[in-house]
Amino acid sequence: MASRCERLMKTRLNVYFSPDLLRRIEELADRKRLSRSSIVEAAVASFLSPDGADQREAAFTRRLDRLSRQIERLERDVGISVEALALFVRFWLTVTPPLPNDVQAAAQAKGRERYQGYVEALGRRLAKGKGLLQEIPNDILTPSCNTGAASGDEPTADDHDPTSPEALGQR
Repeated sequence: MASRCERLMKTRLNVYFSPDLLRRIEELADRKRLSRSSIVEAAVASFLSPDGADQREAAFTRRLDRLSRQIERLERDVGISVEALALFVRFWLTVTPPLPNDVQAAAQAKGRERYQGYVEALGRRLAKGKGLLQEIPNDILTPSCNTGAASGDEPTADDHDPTSPEALGQR
């Protein structure tokens, strides 16, 4: 067994640090009121510790778990967006009759005007910071949300027109 004197004795080692790293060590030593040697010794001991690898692995695992949850939310949001767009297009194609040639120019002008109103309404909604996806409670979403509309979700002519000026917030 080593004597007490041998346990307290340390061997001198000269190392070279970049000026920036040395400055950071000095700042930490001053802040913690420790010697530079004790700061470097603790850092090397932590680096060589078998627990260090476990701690790094645990940190990576936590980070990967968080990224997985974020990707799952993105997939959910994209699925909702695709379904909403598909439902709108199906509805619009169902209830919009073709226009006669003599009124198409006027309809295109009105369409540009309504589109500008849509873009403005979208800008106002995005500026508020809360979108449709945040309004949809998680508990009403089911896995079938990503597979298509249910048979009872088909649009009818009696449904509200989502492109009307009232729906876009214009009066």
